[in-house]
Amino acid sequence: MASEDVVQSKESAVSTIVNLAEEAKLASEGVKAPSHAILSICKSLVAGGVAGGVSRTAVAPLERLKILLQVQNPHNIKYNGTIQGLKYIWQTEGFRGLFKGNGTNCARIVPNSAVKFFSYEQASSGILWFYRQQSGNEDAQLTPVLRLGAGACAGIIAMSATYPMDMVRGRLTVQTDKSPYQYRGMFHALSTILREEGFRALYKGWLPSVIGVVPYVGLNFSVYESLKDWLTKTRPFGLVEDNELGVTTRLACGAVAGTIGQTVAYPLDVIRRRMQMVGWSHAASIVTGDGRSTAAPEYNGMVDAFRKTVRNEGFGALYKGLVPNSVKVVPSIAIAFVTYEIVKDVLGVEMRISD
Repeated sequence: MASEDVVQSKESAVSTIVNLAEEAKLASEGVKAPSHAILSICKSLVAGGVAGGVSRTAVAPLERLKILLQVQNPHNIKYNGTIQGLKYIWQTEGFRGLFKGNGTNCARIVPNSAVKFFSYEQASSGILWFYRQQSGNEDAQLTPVLRLGAGACAGIIAMSATYPMDMVRGRLTVQTDKSPYQYRGMFHALSTILREEGFRALYKGWLPSVIGVVPYVGLNFSVYESLKDWLTKTRPFGLVEDNELGVTTRLACGAVAGTIGQTVAYPLDVIRRRMQMVGWSHAASIVTGDGRSTAAPEYNGMVDAFRKTVRNEGFGALYKGLVPNSVKVVPSIAIAFVTYEIVKDVLGVEMRISD
């Protein structure tokens, strides 16, 4: 028995040494062992979540003003432009008023990023497998169009998974001190909506959100890549060095792409927000107009919401809040990028999410 134990001990030691040698070999060849790769991906997700939270908090006042402009009652205008709107919030609600709803917004960023990343990997694998089966080429790779499809699928799945949080954030954001009923926080709002309006209420406005994801993501990719190609070929103002664009130039391309994408998909965002307010028995005063409106807004669906909004307020109502929304694009992207890089360095991340 003793000899068998010795033999087993030797075999275990040899196995351990072999495993360590294999990991060392992988590391020397620039390949990470599975455990290291998973840890690096997790760190990247954390860095992305922190970056998203910081960037969203930095532009939270503009985000709140955008939503207030989208849903305010046309019979009682309180917010009339970016500067006036921010001043009014400061005067009536103080500094904290500028950040109402931001906690809920930040709380959904980390799970949203995680779901989006996982969904993109799964969608890419499935689309690539189907593409290879259809083309008969086992070495075929994803094209930009196929990646765009995978990204759209990931965006829809991530948005759907975290949509109740977005719904709650919308209502918390439009609350003011004059609202007849106050949600005390994210969980109180969730429980109240479930009790008074039912589970389906958490997904009000979901359809226009899904429809808006496709053009938004599509234009982001196409405009961003087209701008990069044009700048690389024309080389204006010395922006290209060694066929590579600098960080600032890429940020500018992303900002332009984001602005165009949001502008095109923005009417769907307005309709989504308005549908989220339907059925709110103790609606915030900004929605009801402090009793000056003849009736609370009621919509029977996305098409009905479009029709009533345009008929009662004009086509321009579909773009209420667009200016503060566009203003926040550039600083949001820049802050997210810088924060991600700093957190990545602090955590010692050696792999980007895109890798």
